[in-house]
Amino acid sequence: MNPDDSRPPFPPFTHATAVDKVRKAEDGWNSRDPARVALAYSQDSVWRNRAEFVTGRAAIVAFLTRKWDRELDYRLIKELWAFTDNRIAVRFAYEWHDDSQNWFRSYGNENWEFEANGLMIHRYACINDLPITQADRKFHWPLGTRPADHPGLSDLGL
Repeated sequence: MNPDDSRPPFPPFTHATAVDKVRKAEDGWNSRDPARVALAYSQDSVWRNRAEFVTGRAAIVAFLTRKWDRELDYRLIKELWAFTDNRIAVRFAYEWHDDSQNWFRSYGNENWEFEANGLMIHRYACINDLPITQADRKFHWPLGTRPADHPGLSDLGL
């Protein structure tokens, strides 16, 4: 099987596999590599991200490229909220700044639905941006994967 045709862990999810799926998604997004991230989604995946609707891997790559061209020094933490057989609900926060050095913490929730092969077929994201000062930042690890010993959202009181 082509590795682009599946993405473990596979549904039905247990608590442990849902937590693993969420962390793998966080790690992918923290890479800020649109092509890598898009491989977690089916070829015809459907998204709603804020008020934007995106369908298919090529559109996901284009969306993420625009996103990370605007949201600089992006660092994300995701946390499992709930799960069922092939669905996962996540809450998240990420910090970033624009090209004028204005910092933000973006908070949101995502609902995910997966095919049997572990690829996400639906992603619905609701996101709100909070302006913060650089001194208010809480996500200070080097760009890339969040270190295993860095606190999660609940630990940070977020």
